[in-house]
Amino acid sequence: MPFLDHDGIQLYFEQHGSGPPLLLLAGLASDSRSWPAVLPGLAERFTLILLDNRGVGRSSQDCAISISLMADDCAALIRHLGLTRVNLLGHSMGGMVALECARRHPELVERLLLAATAARNPVRNNLLFQDWADLYDAGCDRAVWFRSLLYWIFTERFFEDQRLLQLTLEHLLYAMTREEAGTDVLDACGANVEKLRDQLETFFREHMDTLPEDSENDVVQTLGVRRVMQRAVWQKQSSGKEIVHVGDVIAAMFEEEDSFAVYFLSSHGISRLDVLEYISHGYPLDGEDPSQGLDREE
Repeated sequence: MPFLDHDGIQLYFEQHGSGPPLLLLAGLASDSRSWPAVLPGLAERFTLILLDNRGVGRSSQDCAISISLMADDCAALIRHLGLTRVNLLGHSMGGMVALECARRHPELVERLLLAATAARNPVRNNLLFQDWADLYDAGCDRAVWFRSLLYWIFTERFFEDQRLLQLTLEHLLYAMTREEAGTDVLDACGANVEKLRDQLETFFREHMDTLPEDSENDVVQTLGVRRVMQRAVWQKQSSGKEIVHVGDVIAAMFEEEDSFAVYFLSSHGISRLDVLEYISHGYPLDGEDPSQGLDREE
């Protein structure tokens, strides 16, 4: 994996595509895995540089963190790659970092693209984020903690619409424990599939509302599900393959490190490497069976 040693820490980065350099900076608590929905299109026109900001993802976690330090990290990475100027795209907090990088290192920025961001972070937000961090460190129930974030992300209309039913990663994993292709992968990687299914059912009972059987609901994929599916398709496309297997989706789940789905998989001793090894050796190399995969256009 490519890392840059800078300022006493390690910064993880990736490069994709070809063309003029475009450095992508994700928002608060997000990392280089936030971009799968736009990677294929952008990679056709740009050399994409994806960076895990300090404190998140695969970059160093235990270190000083500030907007100015992250801006200097960007400048160090640009110089490390031997680039003179780059296009810089920042989303949310990443936009603040991009602005600060352009202010501190204008000679390195060709164009600045800002998405859903602001020039400064108000005191109110800083207090809110500090409270969230304190609650997490104090051992707040994880389901309650994550649910509290939704009130700041979605509008009032979202909560009032009782027709909406969220499809989570845990639902996706549960479905895999109940069909042959999924159980084959999970069993081969060392899971006790029956126990895993029971764990997920207990999780649903304790942390999710049960709807009447005759209710009519629109199913909405959570962002985690969308990222996993997009990541699985992107990885297959990058390797020149047409079929996305169940195993590819399970492997992509491990990028969602804070999810309960990954927690349950890890409790059975399953790692992403285990799944990737199964994908390499467990599926037939020739004549892939479409019935065991997912159509990439679905």
